[in-house]
Amino acid sequence: MGSIGWSWEQHRFLMYQCLSLPFAFLFYFLAKRGHLSLTYRYLFVSAGGSVLAVFTMGIYSTLLFTSTLAFVLLVCCVDHSCIHTWAFVMQMLWQTFWHLLIQYREYYLHERVSIRLFLAVSTLMLLTQRITSVSLDLQEKQVVLTPSKRQTCVTLLPLISYILNFTTLLGGPLDSYGQFITLMEGINLTSPPSPLGVVFLKLMQVLMLEWVRFYLVFFLKHLIHDFNPGILYGILSTWCLGLVLRIQYYSHWKISECLNNAAGFGFWEDSSGDYFSKWSGLSDGDFWTTEASICMSQFARRWNATTASWLRRLVYARHKHFPLLMCFGFSLWWHGLHLGHFVGFFTWAATVKADHHIHRNLLPNITPTQRKIYTFVNWINTQMIVTCIVIAVEFRNSSGLRLLSKTYIGLFPLVNIILHFIVLNLNSLEQ
Repeated sequence: MGSIGWSWEQHRFLMYQCLSLPFAFLFYFLAKRGHLSLTYRYLFVSAGGSVLAVFTMGIYSTLLFTSTLAFVLLVCCVDHSCIHTWAFVMQMLWQTFWHLLIQYREYYLHERVSIRLFLAVSTLMLLTQRITSVSLDLQEKQVVLTPSKRQTCVTLLPLISYILNFTTLLGGPLDSYGQFITLMEGINLTSPPSPLGVVFLKLMQVLMLEWVRFYLVFFLKHLIHDFNPGILYGILSTWCLGLVLRIQYYSHWKISECLNNAAGFGFWEDSSGDYFSKWSGLSDGDFWTTEASICMSQFARRWNATTASWLRRLVYARHKHFPLLMCFGFSLWWHGLHLGHFVGFFTWAATVKADHHIHRNLLPNITPTQRKIYTFVNWINTQMIVTCIVIAVEFRNSSGLRLLSKTYIGLFPLVNIILHFIVLNLNSLEQ
């Protein structure tokens, strides 16, 4: 029981998702065999999400139900030409209230905040994605919902199912409302094929990632025990810590992908590639692809891919002035407004901007041989900057910033920003 208890505490999120896998397979089996009509499919995923919320969050599941009810009332009562503004303001104020409450209890009252509350607020952030996404669809008339008095339940049931879907409730990924409807309607006798094999392979990937993370933590503990004050030692240990934190995300995204695949979601028959690739229609990122990024702008597009697409649509594409700054500023707000978030996201914005100008000016002037060296150096540079951002954001408070300053790894983003200003000054002199 001791080892089971330890595993549960260390991998609580993964355990919750794994416990949901049998119900996802059950949904796929019943829907595939024709035992669930479309209405019952919507009821299954929404009821499953409600039960999962109560089981994992307890009383704090009311945060999610309140958001869902409020948005449904908006859909029924507010003109859809302005519904996005109402939904956005309502949802962000509700989410911000709970983020600030957590900060108040942590930093002012010095209380230990319940893990259930953290999980509820994290899930509320994902609900914000789905609610603002569908509200934007409604306002732009990409989706039309006209609930009448006689057909209110029939019209609103798919919407509620989309928001509370148990396969995306805890970990995403984000899909559009139209995509969700297509996936729900597409489970029939011919499509999609059995996901059992691909789910098994992806679970093996999760185990492999957790194995790597375990040994990295073991390595870090020994590094701390045999402390060496050297600069390279400090940079290496901090990079390992950043990788440990990132692997946790990759594991969570992969297990969420498994859960969606088990329910029959995420299969794109028309996509090119092998059988495994066809089941990657709902994914937030792959470890090898994302970690192979050679510049910050590339990493920003690949990291948490569906959230990045949501931010581009919600913020970046809708602001003509300083869209990059507005995008990362909103991401800071959405994540919770901690000190580490301020430093992390504004550093990210500055280095993406610097990356754009530096590469545009240097790449045309180097030879193919130099380009290989340049690519390798850029990969190392990207890894170091990402490490700084992840540690600042994940630690949330000043402890992460102190760690970055002691190990000198914080110099990497600073050097990039300085190079950015140098390049801008040289361009202005040439003109």
